[in-house]
Amino acid sequence: MRGLRTIHRLDRLTSGLLLFGRSPERTKTMEQQIRNRQVQKEYVCRVEGEFPSSQVDCHEPIHVVSFKIGVSKVHPNGKQCYTTFQRLSYNGKTSVVLAKPHTGRMHQIRVHLQYLGYPIVNDPLYNHTVFGPSKGRGGDFGGKSDEDLIRDLISIHNAENWLGVLDGEVEVRMVEKPVVEERPPPKKPEIDVKNEVKCEKTLSNVNCRISESSRDIKEGRVTVATQTAEEEEVEFETNFIPKPLETFDPSLMSHDPNCHECKVSYRDPKPGDLVMYLHAWKYKGPDWSFETELPKWASSDWAECED
Repeated sequence: MRGLRTIHRLDRLTSGLLLFGRSPERTKTMEQQIRNRQVQKEYVCRVEGEFPSSQVDCHEPIHVVSFKIGVSKVHPNGKQCYTTFQRLSYNGKTSVVLAKPHTGRMHQIRVHLQYLGYPIVNDPLYNHTVFGPSKGRGGDFGGKSDEDLIRDLISIHNAENWLGVLDGEVEVRMVEKPVVEERPPPKKPEIDVKNEVKCEKTLSNVNCRISESSRDIKEGRVTVATQTAEEEEVEFETNFIPKPLETFDPSLMSHDPNCHECKVSYRDPKPGDLVMYLHAWKYKGPDWSFETELPKWASSDWAECED
């Protein structure tokens, strides 16, 4: 359908409900409702451990560590934040939790669950010891500063997700910095002074207009009209025949032996790497409501397959 306008967005790995407006007026109205906190949002997630059976209200402030890499954490100097959690089921190992964010901070649900000590099972960011031995529970980040955390996050992301770490076995190839061969600057082309002067006299201050006369083209002539409306005939060659397109010949391919990218082993993501157990379930406004089906991992008897 054409003309759809996005009203809100989801994190890259989050599944579920996504709202679009079919008219500018409706889109603007719903955006204002979300901005003014008139919309009730409900998410479901699967977290590690046995989440408390009673409702949990988390008011911890959230501070953005880096907008560039997209990471936040609970910090006293952060912005006011509020999320309500309620356990839906527990299968003896992990819990399905209903999350209701009352504010809209970056990664709010994920960061609050990390702080409470129940991170989302397959959260690649906030369920990681890069935040410290306790994975950030209770705001304990192992004494790391924001700069240390950013550096370590980038390092681990490069090593685990892109540079070929497969099932714990490092396949990263150490590559030396390519040596760039210094080349002398290109020589300036020699200029034929006579031809240059002649060209300037002929084409200086000229607005070229190629005649569409088939007779002129056939005879190999075109007319050049100047600003003074005088015309001169310019000869050109018309017996040019374009070379036919050739098929691709792999033997003609070449490569740069110093290319850093060619020496790095990348791995394809697994299906489990492309989805996180966080699902936008229901959105309800003053005069509208939408909801989606729950994913399979949200069922009470679901068990994660061991790869």
